[in-house]
Amino acid sequence: MRFIRGLHNLPADGSSCVATIGNFDGVHLGHQAVIGQLAETAADMGLPTTLITFEPQPLEYFRPQQTPARLTRLREKLQALRRFSVERVLCLPFNRKLALMPAEDFIKAVLVDGLHVKYLVVGDDFRFGKDRRGDFAMLQRAGKQFGFQVVNMHTFAIDEQRVSSSRIRNALSAGDLAEAERLLGRPYRMSGRVAHGEKLGRQLGYPTANIHIHRKATPLQGIFVVEVFGLEGEPLAGVASLGTRPTVDGKKVVLEVYLFDFDQDIYGKHLQVSFLHKLRDEVKYATLEALTKQIEQDVRDARDYFAEERSS
Repeated sequence: MRFIRGLHNLPADGSSCVATIGNFDGVHLGHQAVIGQLAETAADMGLPTTLITFEPQPLEYFRPQQTPARLTRLREKLQALRRFSVERVLCLPFNRKLALMPAEDFIKAVLVDGLHVKYLVVGDDFRFGKDRRGDFAMLQRAGKQFGFQVVNMHTFAIDEQRVSSSRIRNALSAGDLAEAERLLGRPYRMSGRVAHGEKLGRQLGYPTANIHIHRKATPLQGIFVVEVFGLEGEPLAGVASLGTRPTVDGKKVVLEVYLFDFDQDIYGKHLQVSFLHKLRDEVKYATLEALTKQIEQDVRDARDYFAEERSS
C-alpha cells in the first residue's frame, strides 16, 4: 500500500483509478464493505484502488472543541488498511485552502486532473467543498461530464442498525468491548511508542510500559485486560491503565501496560495494544498502598480472564 500525502505528490503519469472518499475512522466493518466493493470493481476494470482521506478530519478543523475522540490516529488507520485491498491512500491536508475550495474545483483538481478517477464510491449524504455545496447529485453530473461512474456505498448493518464510528465510540464508552469488536471485525486497538514515564509502577512493584498515544482524548478510559503486539512472543498478555491516573492527580490521558512475567528493556519500541475486556473504571485512592492492593486484584482478575479464555 502506497501512502501519498498531498495532491502534489501524485505521480504525473496520467494513470486512472477507482476511488472512495471518507474519514474511515476505525476502519470498521462498514468501511471494509466499501473497500471490498471497490476492490471488486477495480479487479474488473484492471485499475488500482485509491482511498482519499483527510488530516485533520474536517470536523476537527471546523469545530475542534466539539470533535469526538477518534477511534484511530492516522498511523493506526494506515495499519488497519494494510489488511485490505487498498493500493493507495491519498491524504489531503484539510486546511483553509481546502475548506474554501469550491466543490467544482475539488472535483476538477482532485478527481479529474489529479487521480483520473473512473469509478467513485461515496455515501449519498456525502457533502464537500466550500459551504458544503457539493453533494452526490453534483458528483453524478460531473461523472457524466468527465467520464467517471459515481455509485452509492451500501449501508452495512448489524442488528438492523448501521455500523458507524459513532456506534463503536458509544460501545467503547460504555465499556462494551465485545460489541466494539463485533462492529470493527477485530478487537479495538491503540498504538504508540514506549517512552520514559514517572516510573510509579516500578515503585509499586508493577513496572509498566508508558506508551505515547499522541491523543488529547480517547474513546474509552479505565483498567483493561489487554494483549500487546510488537514484541517477540506476541501477543503478550497484560493489564492496561488508560486515563488520567487520579490517585496521583494526573492531568493528561496516558496509556500504561503491565505485561505478565516480562522483564525486558523495550524503550523506543512501537507497540499495538488490543483491549479485550474492561475490568473497572479509574478510581482515586487515598493512599498508594490502597492503589497497590487494587493493582494486585486487577492482575489476578486479568490472569483469571485469560485462564477462562484458554479453557473455553
